[in-house]
Amino acid sequence: MNNVLLTVVLAVQMLAALGMIGLILIQHGKGADMGAAFGSGSSGSLFGASGSANFLSRTTAVLAAVFFVCTLALAYFGNLRPVESGSVLDRAATAAPAAPAPAASGAAAQIPGTAAPASTSTTTAPAAPAASGAGQIPVK
Repeated sequence: MNNVLLTVVLAVQMLAALGMIGLILIQHGKGADMGAAFGSGSSGSLFGASGSANFLSRTTAVLAAVFFVCTLALAYFGNLRPVESGSVLDRAATAAPAAPAPAASGAAAQIPGTAAPASTSTTTAPAAPAASGAGQIPVK
């Protein structure tokens, strides 16, 4: 039910925004009447000489109010989700994977392509990448 309401409010907001854009582009500026008085352009319009300014400006004001109310509604519904307690770092620490197995010691274990010393077992697992240094170099 909540998703349907959000979708409807968002659709109304987009239609109001598109309607405002169209109505604002149709309206004449304040200097348009001055040019019509000297003969450049026609002063007549579809809604009459002064009716278009009143109709278009009132319709734009209504659409602006609808857009504003829809914006407030979307902001209200966006903040209704439950707030999780604790910080982001606390949640990341609980979701962290288990610690990797200890890596082989020595500089030769961190350099790719080098053979392991004879004293270590031949069935060792590959070393986990270290946080810095040679452990970040990709192995072929």
